Amino acid sequence: EKKITLKELKKSKVVISLGGGGFLNKIIRRRVKLSSISFWLDIDLNNLVTRLIKSKKRPLLHKKDVKKTINKIYLKRKKFYNKADYKIDCSLLKPEEIVNKICKLYAHTRD
Repeated sequence: EKKITLKELKKSKVVISLGGGGFLNKIIRRRVKLSSISFWLDIDLNNLVTRLIKSKKRPLLHKKDVKKTINKIYLKRKKFYNKADYKIDCSLLKPEEIVNKICKLYAHTRD
């Protein structure tokens, strides 16, 4: 994952969606900060739990107390996610509203 991400970050005019753990990697985070604009798409923890509680694709959530596990992971990762250039609270936003916010913020950085 690290090798592929670093390779993709060398490209120009691309959008890369990192998995939840990608930005935790110091080397990836440094490369993102040097060559890209980063966005943290945050969400209320209760909404996150609702979305993830039945997921079979999240190995870290194969525990009995999913809400407790999500809270623990979120609190641990939050300090790294806060290093993103922009944080967008997506709790009450529709996907197209999130895209519009990202586009506006991106355009603003290009001015």
